[in-house]
Amino acid sequence: MKLPSQFYKPLAIGAPEPMRELPVCLERMIHFVPPHIEKMRAKVPDLISKVDVVLGNLEDAIPADQKIEARQGFIQLAQDNEFGETGLWTRINCLNSPWVLEDIIEIVGQIGHKLDVIMLPKVEGAWDIHYLDQLLSQLEARHEITKPILIHAILETAQGVKNVAEIAAASPRMHGMSLGPADLAASRGMKTTRVGGGHPGYGVLADADSDDEAAPRAFYQQDLWHYTVAKMVDACQSNGIKAFYGPFGDFSDPKACEAQFRNAFLQGCVGAWSLHPSQITLAKEVFSPEVEEVKFALRILEGMPDGTGAVMIDGKMQDDATWKQAKVIADLAHLVAKKDPDLAAAYGL
Repeated sequence: MKLPSQFYKPLAIGAPEPMRELPVCLERMIHFVPPHIEKMRAKVPDLISKVDVVLGNLEDAIPADQKIEARQGFIQLAQDNEFGETGLWTRINCLNSPWVLEDIIEIVGQIGHKLDVIMLPKVEGAWDIHYLDQLLSQLEARHEITKPILIHAILETAQGVKNVAEIAAASPRMHGMSLGPADLAASRGMKTTRVGGGHPGYGVLADADSDDEAAPRAFYQQDLWHYTVAKMVDACQSNGIKAFYGPFGDFSDPKACEAQFRNAFLQGCVGAWSLHPSQITLAKEVFSPEVEEVKFALRILEGMPDGTGAVMIDGKMQDDATWKQAKVIADLAHLVAKKDPDLAAAYGL
């Protein structure tokens, strides 16, 4: 176990100092781009202003015979564009794959100075983070990169969920985690082929009517991912990093996607993946606080400037606990307002 006094020291001579706090930035949606497809790379300049994060995907959904083209395509799109306040991420191949070492070495060597975050799939434990942490430090030193590249873990194995607290605390490079429901379902032996969302067979049945045993009984569908999302959020928030919902695979059902995103948002996630252009708008709407919530939060902060005591607002008592809740909403609203003029006006910011 690394001593606390060593935690924030660079792991290689000449590597940049690790960050002690995450950069303050808006990350409502992480938009996946398949970089091996030229026409998709051509859309990136227009995409940059519409999303919070552009991610070049090198792992799942990229055919094995096009992995090298995807890596080269991502490097090209990074070189061809300026991203400004929009994040530039990549999801590399998993650590036991034959492509991952070249993914890391070539990407950091050629565009590491522009890259914000590396998303690491199928993280099983803190040891996976330690390996990537050390390698990134060596490459940053070699290529004179002055800003540390952060690591985002995907939680998509049973062992990863078991070790989630240790993963979250593994390195000062940790940016956050995303739920990977499809691989996690397979790892757990869950009986579903859906990518995120609920399942019509998973729910609770209302009690039988004692006066009429033949009467229909209501069935209420439950959220398959509630426990895992809550566990991930606790691990992330207790370590000062960010939790995200991952993919929702049914593009034909935007209402179900919105419901899943909203559940994650209410539980503490700051964003989700968008795999289709239609999900960009959904994520933007869901992960931006509602106008009336923001206005009420601002009234609480105004009524309790130092966060102490208690006040009555619209007949409801507000105290230091609700002040903290209001500050979470207000802080997010200020971030959103910087990027979205329409919502800034609606919020009154």
